[in-house]
Amino acid sequence: MPTSSPVTPAPGELEIVRAFVNTLDIESGADLMRDPDAWASWAGAHGLASQATAADLRFGRRLREALRAALLANHDRAPLPPATIEALDAAATRSRLTVRFTSDGPTLRPVGTGADAVYGRIVSAVAASLADGTWSRLKVCAADDCRWGFYDTSRSRTGQWCSMSICGNRAKQARWRDRTGRT
Repeated sequence: MPTSSPVTPAPGELEIVRAFVNTLDIESGADLMRDPDAWASWAGAHGLASQATAADLRFGRRLREALRAALLANHDRAPLPPATIEALDAAATRSRLTVRFTSDGPTLRPVGTGADAVYGRIVSAVAASLADGTWSRLKVCAADDCRWGFYDTSRSRTGQWCSMSICGNRAKQARWRDRTGRT
């Protein structure tokens, strides 16, 4: 996890998706979905009042990893992977998403409570970002030992690393060592 680099938040509700994917720090192994107390702390820090059972958290971890796979696919501008579609559909069903109409247009709102309401909010954010074109900029770091979610602000939409100064630099150093035969 790039703790020393600035984080560019994703726009609007898409930020909750980025934050949700980042509940697991692959490099350190820290998982904010490891138990109900850790989940409640994360949810509270993001303005989400949420209780969760062990079963809710197992479901959430599967959703999180399905989303991570989709963010990795965004590097190749690929469509949503089938497993991500299944996970989003399951979360939409659990959260009992409904359509609400406002003067700004239709929005999806979860009727479910607890963790299911959070999962519904995530599904709603994914749907809105697919519709408005911001989804393709939400990615995970290309480094296998990182996979931290980030919002790609590059003009060409080709950002690969959560942080150029950390993961990007490590990748450049590794390529240089491979090219020169140095260790």
